[in-house]
Amino acid sequence: MNKALFLDRDGTINVDTGYVYKIDDFHFIDGVVDFCRLAQSKGFKIIVITNQSGIARGYFTESDYQKLNTYMCQEFEKQGVHITEVFHCPELAGPNRKPNAGLFLKAKEKYDIDMKVSISVGDKERDIQAALTAGVGRNYLLDSSDRPTKATKKISSFIELEDIFK
Repeated sequence: MNKALFLDRDGTINVDTGYVYKIDDFHFIDGVVDFCRLAQSKGFKIIVITNQSGIARGYFTESDYQKLNTYMCQEFEKQGVHITEVFHCPELAGPNRKPNAGLFLKAKEKYDIDMKVSISVGDKERDIQAALTAGVGRNYLLDSSDRPTKATKKISSFIELEDIFK
């Protein structure tokens, strides 16, 4: 079986300015690329799980989303990180939309993922809930607020995760 690092996109990989779909508006969050490179060196597949309701809301098209997705993956590749796959949910509801676990479970099946040894990082409690429902072993919430969480740990930056592979 394989292990995975599951990442949310907006607010975790890139700065969330609200329905990000333009390349000019896409900016990596500090430390995410280095953290992914470290996870990859430890044998983790890098898988992105993202809600993209802006498509259903008509804010941007599937084609707009795919262009940005291609750009993001290419930028990761330039820095030595291979994104195994990006799973997205363009709908406003349904089993694939977080906090539901549908996309995690699709990734698990497609890539033979051992969820108990896998890790997730997200910036919303719905990311944590979806990962927990899917059986992901360690879940980190990128959030500096004092809101309660069911995550393994709340972090304010990726630097706080540098030691989790030791």
